[in-house]
Amino acid sequence: MGAGGASRPTILVTDAARGSSLSIIRSLGRRGWRVIAGDSDGGSVGFRSRYVAERLVYPSPAKAPTEFVQSVLEAAARWRIDLIIPVTDAAILPLSEERARLAGVCRVAMPDPETLQVVSDKRMTLELAAKLGVPAPRSVLVDSAEAARHAAMGLGWPVVLKPKSSRIYQNRRSIESFEVAYAGNPEEVAARLGHFDGRCDILVQEYCVGVGRGVGLLMHKGRPLAAFQHRRLHEVPLTGGASSLRESEALDPVLYDYSLRLLSALQWTGLALVEFKVGPGGPTLMEINGRVWGSLPLAVMSGVDFPRLLAELYLFGPPDDAIGPQLRYRVGVRARNLALDMLWIGAALSGQRRYSFLAAPGRGQGLAGLFGLLDPRCRLDIQALDDPGPGLAEIPLIIGNLWQKVWNRN
Repeated sequence: MGAGGASRPTILVTDAARGSSLSIIRSLGRRGWRVIAGDSDGGSVGFRSRYVAERLVYPSPAKAPTEFVQSVLEAAARWRIDLIIPVTDAAILPLSEERARLAGVCRVAMPDPETLQVVSDKRMTLELAAKLGVPAPRSVLVDSAEAARHAAMGLGWPVVLKPKSSRIYQNRRSIESFEVAYAGNPEEVAARLGHFDGRCDILVQEYCVGVGRGVGLLMHKGRPLAAFQHRRLHEVPLTGGASSLRESEALDPVLYDYSLRLLSALQWTGLALVEFKVGPGGPTLMEINGRVWGSLPLAVMSGVDFPRLLAELYLFGPPDDAIGPQLRYRVGVRARNLALDMLWIGAALSGQRRYSFLAAPGRGQGLAGLFGLLDPRCRLDIQALDDPGPGLAEIPLIIGNLWQKVWNRN
């Protein structure tokens, strides 16, 4: 091990401002391990955690990926880091590209390049699902507005316009991000595709109605070590995105089976979240999130300490084959990302709809969400009694963000 010796490894966690990163920092710090928090923002709320031994301010991995990798390499040598846990795609992509430079320096908790490519490319994910009998939305890959309109006519309205890859690493210069869009008629298809034109291929996909559910897993070469399932209650944006409020629920045997089929076929090692929409016709695969997911704090609060299990896997190896996966945890636990949920409440109360043809929560649900903030049974991603620094630092950021939303609306 590194500077702390075999019993006290040194671990770098990137993107320290995120609730998922903070959950990792706290889990490992509570074990007495030496945790280094990294972020491109010197004011990151994660830097305020009592469990952080050192702080690394690195260049933005999205804007300066080469410089980011160099900063991480220098930090690994300076602090004798044993393990790096990259949290976002922006951190994973350049580190994956430069993994040869990291070999022999320290371990990195990220998937192999080949498997990472499959889950990063939505077309490849859909092909894998079809091969394994996992239901997925009907989709057509297109490269022009005319082809997209033709495909949409066959799928029925509305349609989802998904970038083939949410993030593209541009020749080690930058990482470009793309968001999902929706269209309710041929004219809107043309308007929405303008953002993607010439920058990435698009999947025109049927719109699936249902409740979002995610199965989070820790795997070792396709073998499950732990699993957890949650249900999305609030999402930002309202049309679908990051969950701002979610609840733990018992593993659905069908969703768990589908998730294992996919990740076992990939011989996956590490964390992954397999996301589904469950509607009247049953479950439909949405995507495989091949990294630390945003609602990770809920899993830890429910009793599945994925951060510890992940770190132990990469530092000490997998448990004995005779030990089965951890599948038991508390159900009915709720957790919210306070900053995101305030945006959800504001959007629901405003009554404004970006897409009039999609279902969205009304003002009544917004009021219920507002009063729900007073529910002491609901846990918070950032705020913690034994580690109050990040939560206190987040409050002015939430106020500023809400003020900016109100100002922009006026």
